[in-house]
Amino acid sequence: MSLQHSLDSAAAPSGASARAPIVDDKAMLRAARDLTKDLYVARGAIYWSDMLLSAGIGYACIAGAILTGNVGLAVVFGLVGALALYRALMFNHELTHFQKSTLPGFRTVWNLAVGIPLLTPSFMYEGVHVIHHKRTQYGTIEDPEYLPLALMKPWTLPTFVLVALLAPLALILRFAVLVPLGAILPPVRRFVWQRFSSLSINPEFRRRPAEGDMTRRVFWQELGGCLWSWTLIGSIFVLGWQPLLIALTILSLTAVLNQLRTLVAHLWENEGEPMTVTAQFLDSVNVPPPGPLAEIWAPVGLRYHALHHLMPSMPYHALPEAHRRLHRELGDGSTYQGSNHPGMIFLIGKIARSTMARRRGV
Repeated sequence: MSLQHSLDSAAAPSGASARAPIVDDKAMLRAARDLTKDLYVARGAIYWSDMLLSAGIGYACIAGAILTGNVGLAVVFGLVGALALYRALMFNHELTHFQKSTLPGFRTVWNLAVGIPLLTPSFMYEGVHVIHHKRTQYGTIEDPEYLPLALMKPWTLPTFVLVALLAPLALILRFAVLVPLGAILPPVRRFVWQRFSSLSINPEFRRRPAEGDMTRRVFWQELGGCLWSWTLIGSIFVLGWQPLLIALTILSLTAVLNQLRTLVAHLWENEGEPMTVTAQFLDSVNVPPPGPLAEIWAPVGLRYHALHHLMPSMPYHALPEAHRRLHRELGDGSTYQGSNHPGMIFLIGKIARSTMARRRGV
């Protein structure tokens, strides 16, 4: 089944005519280029301390949730741990935009400290996420990270979020069973690589074979993931079910948080046609200050997701300053302000209303 067929079957009829294409706002694009030239240097002290501290807090909280005998305290540990590990995981997004010489060793340490222990090594995002940023592929059937959710039936939204609860178990299955099976059976290996080797949401996406340095990285990262997944399974026979169950519950919460963020990262209103850069920007979401909660549910610069689509290689710690400059230069009522939204609840409501409007044929 094609993505277009899936859209046709999931979307309700609509009598609305197609909207006129959005032309590029050259003044905004020029300002984004000219006002931020000095902000592209990644500051290693920020990256290293943020990533390691987030991972350390997350693992300490998992240990606390397992070891404490107090249910209330275990819940607190679990919530804090899920948020901390969520932040640590989001550095995978930064890695996809790193140049080869940016922060030597960071990718390796991140994989050892976060990617492999959480069974989401960097190869699952590298080489995939960049397609989402390609000018002619964003929002089309070739985009691995796009689904026209606002044009589908209302039930697709809760389904999209709740399926993330199964992510930790699915990852253990992938690395503990499918990876070694694929080493023996090439057809299984090809199937797993094409369908289950990328953090994508488009069910029609098929990943192409790895090339160059990526091939070597995939081998070592999959080997590490396979060994760690069997270590987790083996822990049941030493420690019992409870520690692993608690850890998986915390990681399921982390996965749901990420899925909620993904749900509101875009407005999801494109029906598969190529879009201008400005149209892509307006289909993406900024949740700028003063609201503090966005820094929790959209960490590591992702509260400026629309701005990131204008400047994908800008380090996450520079995005707040870039936003301030563009806001000051372009002012209220500008195209730039069109991507700014007040928060997650507002965005969920907006997307849900779009699905309901389609259902009513508005």
